[in-house]
Order: sequence, then C-alpha cells, then structure tokens
Amino acid sequence: MNDAPNAELIASAAGVLKPHTVPRYGEHLVRDGEQHGRRMGHVGCTLVTAAGNRYSGVCIDLGGGICAEHATIAAMVTAGEYQIAKIVAVWRDEDGTLYVLPPCGRCREFIRQVDPANINTHVVTGSDSVRSLRELLPLHE
Repeated sequence: MNDAPNAELIASAAGVLKPHTVPRYGEHLVRDGEQHGRRMGHVGCTLVTAAGNRYSGVCIDLGGGICAEHATIAAMVTAGEYQIAKIVAVWRDEDGTLYVLPPCGRCREFIRQVDPANINTHVVTGSDSVRSLRELLPLHE
C-alpha cells in the first residue's frame, strides 16, 4: 500500500487540521487582552497501514505534548494494526501555506518501535518526495 498518492495523503492530513487554543489548567484563555493556553490541532497526520487502512490524528500540546504522529499511531494500534506503509504530517502557517513536516526524532523512534517492519515505512517529505524511515533514522539497529 506504499502506492497511496502523496497528494491524497497530504490532503487527508490537511483535512484534520483544526488549530485552536484551550486554557491551561486553572487559567483563563484570555488574560490582559491576549490569548494564552495550549495549542491543539495545528499539526495533522495521516497514515496508511500495510493492510491499506487509513488513520488520522492531530497534535495535542500540553507541555511535553503528543505529536500528531503519536495520536495517529495510537488510533491505528487501537484498531489492532501495527505496520505502517506510509505516513505524512502537515502544518499550515498563518498565511495558509501548507507544509509537509518530517517526523521529529521521538516520532521516528516511536514508528520503529511499534513494529520492527516499520523501519521500511515510507515517510512523505514533500508532494513529490518520500524517504524510508531507515534513511531518516540512522544507526537504528
């Protein structure tokens, strides 16, 4: 299922973007005329499994936070799947420009640990580019 078109997965990840801010525990969202709090939903992710199923999720910034890839993989694991064929994460700036984001180091390691076969996961790094997790996670063995 690595043949899922990049553009299709990018559009799917962009479709779950719903950036918003929530108050920090015990605080008000607006203070002194300015917005404070934790950002959520500003990064979206979609993956396709080896079985061809798709899952999506968003980031939840609560300090240490949960990356969009973690949320998406959690949905996949909840459904009983572990092998990721292809994955993409995106972010949109204030001007509306959409960016494809490579997974952070923590996410790269998480993808690998969910299933050893995921070292061959295709990571979308742009509309016309894909890298294997093996390439993005050197010295993984």
